[in-house]
Amino acid sequence: MKHAIVLRGLTMGVLAALLSACGPTASGPASTSDPVQGSRQQAPAVKRITAAVKSEPKAVISRANQSGIVLAGADELEQSVHANMVMPNANGNLIPQLAVAVPSIENGLWKLLPDGRMETVWQIKPNARWHDGTPVAVDDLLFTLQVVQDRDMPYFKHLAYDSIESAEAVGRDTLSVKWKQPFIDADLLLSQRVTTILPRHLLEKPYLEDKGSFEQLPFWNKEFVGTGAFKLREWNHGSGAVLEANPDYVLGRPKIDEVNVVFITDPAALAANLLAGAVDLTMGRNISLDQALQIRDQWRDGTAQYGLKNWIMVYPQFVDPNPTVVTDVRFRRALVHAIDRQEMVDSLLAGLAMVAHTLMNPGQPDYAEVERRVPKYEYDPRKATAMLEDLGYSVGTDGGLRDASSQRLGLEIRTTQGDDLQEKSMFAVSGYWQRIGIAMEPIPVPPQRSQDRAYRSTFPSFDLKRQPNDLDALPRIHSSKTPLAENNFVGDNYSRYMNPQFDALLDRYFVTIPRPERIAVVSQVAMHIAETLNLMGLFYQAEPTMVNNRISPVSLTMAGGTTIFMGNVNEWDVK
Repeated sequence: MKHAIVLRGLTMGVLAALLSACGPTASGPASTSDPVQGSRQQAPAVKRITAAVKSEPKAVISRANQSGIVLAGADELEQSVHANMVMPNANGNLIPQLAVAVPSIENGLWKLLPDGRMETVWQIKPNARWHDGTPVAVDDLLFTLQVVQDRDMPYFKHLAYDSIESAEAVGRDTLSVKWKQPFIDADLLLSQRVTTILPRHLLEKPYLEDKGSFEQLPFWNKEFVGTGAFKLREWNHGSGAVLEANPDYVLGRPKIDEVNVVFITDPAALAANLLAGAVDLTMGRNISLDQALQIRDQWRDGTAQYGLKNWIMVYPQFVDPNPTVVTDVRFRRALVHAIDRQEMVDSLLAGLAMVAHTLMNPGQPDYAEVERRVPKYEYDPRKATAMLEDLGYSVGTDGGLRDASSQRLGLEIRTTQGDDLQEKSMFAVSGYWQRIGIAMEPIPVPPQRSQDRAYRSTFPSFDLKRQPNDLDALPRIHSSKTPLAENNFVGDNYSRYMNPQFDALLDRYFVTIPRPERIAVVSQVAMHIAETLNLMGLFYQAEPTMVNNRISPVSLTMAGGTTIFMGNVNEWDVK
């Protein structure tokens, strides 16, 4: 009922706006000789759009939502109202936002010291201002680093902070950060992917007085003051927000005057609002691909844009698997050859995604260079069968594969119940493997067992998951992240693959700063994954964003965790 009210309110609002724009005024037609009335008629119309978020965020800043839980659309909402020192552009490359320049080896703002330490230097643009008119100063950056490194503020925690040795002001607008060890993402330190710049003049006093209540401050929602293209004018808990153009935005005043953000958690209600013309844009993860395609076919006023986010992949079990042949790389290679991954892309994703030959996201700048080097496993069931025969399996009278002792070859594959794409993918993979004679047992894991770490970690054969696939995800597959009984099964290395040579490659990547050398290491990491198949990629996920045709130019980013790129929102315009 709540969403029906949203739809009705928005639709009536649009209707009222149309009537007021097109209908006659009480005073009748304006006289061209009346300079006052003439100037009123010539005043430019207010440019408004309505954007929908498929969640009910409690805060404008994503990390301040329910102790750091990432909600759908929260990152995009933050990008609309808050700027940081640097940001990725639509191609995934870093560009300055509040900073004069992105620190790099080439421009001298990123220095590698002889003793293995580093220094990065950040300079703030002179016209950078908070929404209340206060200049952005180096004290804001120092205060931000103080807060995010505070162990009492775990929702701000990031790996980058462990490598920082010190930070100090060099004048009012320049910050020097000393690093006690190499860290490859030092140029991302003051970006949304790592942290959010905080206003010292508004937050230092409440932070020092009561850290326990810091997350509950009205600053995070109805009293938010940022630095972005839009200012927060209204915050309505549970229903939405109203944003207005910031005339002092460092990259220039937005062309759109007002953004009405509505929180709609029901996908059906969101679809109805789009088709009714009450919503112009979706922000962040919102509706399924199937729903987007249905809306696209009915929505004359808009279209769907697609970003490749995450990958659907299969984790093989490397600790006490059943059957033990799962740990034989020849067996895993045969299984991948048996999967028609392009057919899965065509049938499950309407051909809008790509087969995943490597961990990297196709939107990352160096994807093409890495992807061309790794071996591919094309669909070839005959080759798969021959490879299994070389391992000692033969086809029995019942058409099933059996080993030398006549035991039937059977596999279990799991995934999370309720995730439509993951479930369909699991049953598809199970079907392909069954075609070559393997007895399959696909198991959708019910919600009551999904948080059982021991159960999820000790799957016998394979587990299919949707996982991050940018380079930020590399720490997740290190041996140190392996969920084992001795660490209460905590860790993201779900395949439980532990290999010293692979760990050494990952460790080298984390400390290799010059880009050419770093990408060479990434290529070695990708090659190791492709050759050993400790991660068995299926395809990249196509995530839809719905955009009304009257808005342009909306650019999607394929890098990092964010699908829609709001960094250029100040350039958007409406017809």
